[in-house]
Amino acid sequence: MNNAVSGFSKLSKEDKIIWIANHYFLNPSEAIALLKSYWNPDEEVQKLHDDFIENTISNFYLPLGVAPNFDINGVEYTIPMAIEESSVVAAAAKSAKFWSTRGGFKATVLNTEKIGQVHFMYFGDSDKLEKFFNQIKPKFFTETESTTKNMRQRGGGILDIELRNQTQKLPGYYQLHATFDTKDSMGANFINSCLEQFAKTLKEEARQFPAFSDNESQIEVVMSILSNYVPNCLVRAEVSCKVEELAEKNIENPQEFAEKFVRAIQIATVEPFRAVTHNKGIMNGIDAVVLATGNDFRAVEAGIHAYAARDGQYRSLTHAKIENGIFSFWMEIPLALGTVGGLTSLHPLVRFSLTMLGNPSAQDLMKIVAVAGLAQNFAALRSLTTTGIQEGHMKMHLNNILNQLEATAEERVSVREYFQQQIVSHASVVSFIENLRNTI
Repeated sequence: MNNAVSGFSKLSKEDKIIWIANHYFLNPSEAIALLKSYWNPDEEVQKLHDDFIENTISNFYLPLGVAPNFDINGVEYTIPMAIEESSVVAAAAKSAKFWSTRGGFKATVLNTEKIGQVHFMYFGDSDKLEKFFNQIKPKFFTETESTTKNMRQRGGGILDIELRNQTQKLPGYYQLHATFDTKDSMGANFINSCLEQFAKTLKEEARQFPAFSDNESQIEVVMSILSNYVPNCLVRAEVSCKVEELAEKNIENPQEFAEKFVRAIQIATVEPFRAVTHNKGIMNGIDAVVLATGNDFRAVEAGIHAYAARDGQYRSLTHAKIENGIFSFWMEIPLALGTVGGLTSLHPLVRFSLTMLGNPSAQDLMKIVAVAGLAQNFAALRSLTTTGIQEGHMKMHLNNILNQLEATAEERVSVREYFQQQIVSHASVVSFIENLRNTI
């Protein structure tokens, strides 16, 4: 069947839905009803959501949960988390409670430098290009003054611009490598606007540079774009306590637990197969807060995973040690976040989340997000090195299984009572429900 369509974007929202329902569903009215059931009843709110992206037909909901009791630098936070995975919020909250009585989390922003690049080709004399760049460098700043004015008033702006010779990687390949401070905005639009002006200045000035031959003046700009790899936009999150203070339920021997915990991180540091899953658990916490606060979790993911492989091998993002009877657990990660611009002022639940966090600056949000990732990793490693990950995870997953089986309220009570002392698996829950129903 040919489902190609012309002019789809010009159709009304209602017509888009009707077209999709008629082309892809055996019961079009049922498909239409499903999509409309997820519309916001407030027309203004729905219109706001419709305008976030193109070709909107409905809303795709994720649960918004909260993890309370986070003590970060002496300030108590309840952290919003938007995520679909069972046990993530519970694990974060459990870690927060654990460390709230052991000194809390410490977090420090180490740097806030962001990066953008103009990628261009030049096949002439590199010494001439270097001389040309040094001569015109001030113009990159002066010709972007209208773009940078407001950012400079807030204390940010362009930090530096370098010419980088990358011809050893690709013949004729050079970069304008620029660094920025975008204060409380993530800064993508600001950076990209500056870069496009750099490219324009570069080409115009090259045509007028007397030392260039005709061939050398034909600089080819390939693209101008920010980088989501920000190794100098770093935040550190950490916890520490005396080894004996780690004792609690399931940690009867704190010294043994601490040593096993450190060993688990050492394994994730040297074994990429383990490191990927180890770091995915960290991102469970980070992504959930990034999403809840209206930031770009894909950019954050890409930058952090690149950082985990910065020495040529993918490794654990977290570290731990035991020294002089003190257990220490920490992480340094790159995070480019914003608390102004984008969805932060448009999405009602993003505004709610940021208000609940005390309307943090971008640097404060960096600390909160990093701590959420560290807490998530601590919870995962505590489970892995004690009771195992599945016991707690599958009990949290029990609700999803019961929903799939359309369990009644009475069946749910019976299931929960039975599985308090039994291992939860999808097959075992199905079997129990079937037996329950067959005895009625």
